[in-house]
Amino acid sequence: MTALQQHLLDVHRAARLSRPAPPPPGRHDGPVLRALYRRVRPAPSVPPAPPGPSDG
Repeated sequence: MTALQQHLLDVHRAARLSRPAPPPPGRHDGPVLRALYRRVRPAPSVPPAPPGPSDG
């Protein structure tokens, strides 16, 4: 069964049960992929500040 077929079945089932329809497939792919990328990608490291004239 394709994602579209599953979605149509879920929409039909929700209508019969008087419930709100589920969102279409792929609607939240962008935000989910961005969040996953941020989680997997290491944060950039900040180099230590150079010593100042009073640090010595």
